Amino acid sequence: MTSGRAAIFLDRDGVINAVIMRDGKVSSPCLLSEFVLEPGVEEALSELRRSGLLLFVVTNQPDIRRGLLSPQSLDAIHARLRALLPVDDIAFCPHDNVDECDCRKPKPGMLLDLAKRWHVDLSRSFMIGDQDRDIECGRRAGCITILLGKSYNSGLEAKADYLVSDITAAAGVILAAQP
Repeated sequence: MTSGRAAIFLDRDGVINAVIMRDGKVSSPCLLSEFVLEPGVEEALSELRRSGLLLFVVTNQPDIRRGLLSPQSLDAIHARLRALLPVDDIAFCPHDNVDECDCRKPKPGMLLDLAKRWHVDLSRSFMIGDQDRDIECGRRAGCITILLGKSYNSGLEAKADYLVSDITAAAGVILAAQP
């Protein structure tokens, strides 16, 4: 797609909201009470929205398949996210690796589907994530990639186009690149 609009694809956990540490591992919130926005996300997304960019959340949620997250809890979390942030759409993959689906990141299925439905030019769009699989997904879809440096990710080894400290810095990179 070359004639569409530019968009920002945002991973959810670790980018939009804080991750939960369970048994020493990075995890997603399973309850609405665990859903806490990352600092600066409201302002950063509002600024991106004002610049005319589409905003999409793309998130793997394998805890549904694993029986750790109910569809009702996921719906409640996403309703809260929509109420707090100016996002255009939310796509999620409820599968686990064993399902070998096309929507689970690092595969680009969620991005490709949203791009088709919303007439997005992927070459002018950005994928912001906190994990290698987010960067690989964005790369496979043809997006510019931004990794948020976190203590639990590989940093420079992910080979993102940009490595920044937080969502505010990511918004700055994107806004500086706009015509």
